[in-house]
Amino acid sequence: MKIVAANFKTNHTRKLVNEYIVTVDGFIKDNNYNNDIYIFPSLTSLDRFDTSSNLNIGVQNAYNALKGSYTGEVGSLQLDEFDIKTILIGHSERREFFNEEQDLIVDKFKYYANLGYKIIYCIGEPLEVKEDGYEEILDYLFTQLEGIDILYDNLVIAYEPVWAIGTGAIASIEDIQNIHNSLKEKIEKPILYGGSVNVNNIENILSINSVDGVLVGSASLDKEDFCSMIKISNNI
Repeated sequence: MKIVAANFKTNHTRKLVNEYIVTVDGFIKDNNYNNDIYIFPSLTSLDRFDTSSNLNIGVQNAYNALKGSYTGEVGSLQLDEFDIKTILIGHSERREFFNEEQDLIVDKFKYYANLGYKIIYCIGEPLEVKEDGYEEILDYLFTQLEGIDILYDNLVIAYEPVWAIGTGAIASIEDIQNIHNSLKEKIEKPILYGGSVNVNNIENILSINSVDGVLVGSASLDKEDFCSMIKISNNI
């Protein structure tokens, strides 16, 4: 069984997200697809969606608190209102654009793990590390796992090379396989690949034995394309 996740980032409105989820959920039900599907809309688009059991709605980010004086953030109290129990943590854009350091990321992980959330934990190397070679890539990735309980029951790892996110560039099949194989030696959890995944390359990526699914960014914004990716994943 494969995992297919869509990260909308700062895209789509509440109305469009509702239409999107209705379409995707109907597609899953009509075809009896049983792969695990995750959708991460923007915070303003969260709602109580009536979806099939294998379509999960998650949050892209939240603060590690129930509530409090944290201007501009949301806590688990707000997520409880929508029955959200899935979260992305450690995404490279949170690390890069919002200066989230490992200590804060670890605190978020511990907080939401204590609440039993499904956590998709993101790791990935920038271009300058990639250019230093394979061993340096692995060292960098394992550094991003410091303080993270890799035995946590509800953990999924997403390997997303930073240089491939939103650029159209993608790691070679051999590179993806090598990195995932090395991660699998230390982590007995599902490991997704992310980084310019689209309807044209998803089959080749998911055909790699050590790839348990994909985390799709901009290519997931079109609901018809995402449905096509779900169909492809179900046939592998």
